[in-house]
Amino acid sequence: MPRFLLAAVFACFGATALADPHSWAREFPLTDFSQADVPFDEIISGGPPRDGIPALSDPAMIPVAGETRLDPLEPVVAVEIEGAAPRAYPIRYLTWHEIVNDTVGGVPLAVTFCPLCNSALTFDRRVDDRVLTFGVTGKLRNSDMVMYDRETESWWQQAMGKGIVGVYTGTQLRSLPTWMESWESFRTRNPDGLVMDEPDWGRSYGRNPYVGYDSSRRPFLYSGEEPPHGIHALARVVRVGDRAWPLERLAEAGEIREGGVTLSWRAGNASALDAGRIGEGRDVGQVRVRDTKGRDLPHDVMFAFAFHAFWPDGEWMLGR
Repeated sequence: MPRFLLAAVFACFGATALADPHSWAREFPLTDFSQADVPFDEIISGGPPRDGIPALSDPAMIPVAGETRLDPLEPVVAVEIEGAAPRAYPIRYLTWHEIVNDTVGGVPLAVTFCPLCNSALTFDRRVDDRVLTFGVTGKLRNSDMVMYDRETESWWQQAMGKGIVGVYTGTQLRSLPTWMESWESFRTRNPDGLVMDEPDWGRSYGRNPYVGYDSSRRPFLYSGEEPPHGIHALARVVRVGDRAWPLERLAEAGEIREGGVTLSWRAGNASALDAGRIGEGRDVGQVRVRDTKGRDLPHDVMFAFAFHAFWPDGEWMLGR
């Protein structure tokens, strides 16, 4: 059995099992299960119950200069919104909470991270002039977190930012152009910025409960197809819309300009899913994606199996 599985938080909640659609209504009484655009048998329990992985809201922030706990190469999600101080959301906290609901520069947003897919996306929480607050269902689809909103209890696919069950079925959240980089990079660029303070939840923040996961042969709780073109299931790809660039290709080139976007890579960012201490993970580099005018674009650095699962007709940017 993989080492990461023994150490993972799922051990706290017992064995995983297929979710029972008849029990969902007891756990989510507000959800309209008559509306869905995915087969229910694709949704399984990841182990924790509803809110067993506790999402956070309105976290305390501290000045960059006052943060001494983070390792230099430890990954953070950088959020830079015009009119507001830049903010860093450390992956050491998102690993244990997966969703942070916050408001930055008047924009209500949800910073999300699914460790099993390495997917780190930030969404605008406004839908039809309504501000939603997101939590963790404890369910997975294609090994990716299924979120829910507390207002209607609709279910949302984290990797896509799309409603899949409930009244918001088919609704697409707006992705914001944020990115993952090292703490050292963020604080150097933003000495007057803010960083999320440590939550008061008694978790082993800074420890990786998925040791060695991104070197595993197969993804956890995934039974779908392998990616095409001989790409390893747990290889990282840079997703922009429905296109995916292998991270290995980008790292070799340093910069790629094609398809109307510019992707750049540089060393100095630890994998959150490698070593026992997150900040000591092997260097997987940091990525920025911009348009032809130099503006940051929404993107994700995710595992190849997840891209193939959610974008089966997506385009693989192999440079051949």
